[in-house]
Amino acid sequence: MDVTEILLLVVAGVAAGAINAIAGGGSLITFPSLIAIGLPSVDANVTNSVSVFPGYLSSVAGSRADLAGQGRRVRATIPAAVTGSAAGCALLLLTPARAFELVVPFLVLGAAATLAFQARLRALVGHPRSMSPRRAAVTLQCVVFVGAIYGGYFGAALGVMYVAALALILDEPLKRINALKNVLSATVGLVTLLVFAAFARVDWAAVATLAPATIVGGYAGARLARRLPQRVLKYLIVTFGATVGLFLFYRASLG
Repeated sequence: MDVTEILLLVVAGVAAGAINAIAGGGSLITFPSLIAIGLPSVDANVTNSVSVFPGYLSSVAGSRADLAGQGRRVRATIPAAVTGSAAGCALLLLTPARAFELVVPFLVLGAAATLAFQARLRALVGHPRSMSPRRAAVTLQCVVFVGAIYGGYFGAALGVMYVAALALILDEPLKRINALKNVLSATVGLVTLLVFAAFARVDWAAVATLAPATIVGGYAGARLARRLPQRVLKYLIVTFGATVGLFLFYRASLG
């Protein structure tokens, strides 16, 4: 890589780390950047997944205050996140990507719409307080598992999907849901790192450039998310989710 390519990856890494911490979808910055420096699409995808993992860890560190009292919930959901992300990695490595790529834009747009119309949807499906503990626990596991499959396969806007779905089933402020999302995203990221490092072609020079930048951006983004009013945070996540979904839809239409 020349100096220009290194600078491109550093800027992309900082921006992606911050966006992942606030909303999710930072991979839509780093993935095209890896394509721009000449990596094939599949190699860029797996390199990107490995590169953004440290940023997820720094996001968890930056939002740890909002994880207080959620230890039991975190421990209960991590197994679903691990198994789901492993299944998603297997899908990426063993099956053609085209069919899933056609579905991804609709999933992302649906997630953004779910968060935008959260109050109305709660009126239809029931407020979290009205759910039985068993129903809430089963629904939470299903949401985490399905989201992790997507995260292992592609992962862009995983945070948007998680926040939107978790906000429907958890009676928690959005900042605490966002902190839980950071933990789940970090878990998915760890599994993808291990699988892709063992079975896929990773450009480790690009990882060495991107990863430190995502750490800086992830911590700064998580601290910023804690200070934002809930309404502003919600609008940011919805806006970015819609933008990501439209971008993916456009890219899929070109293929």
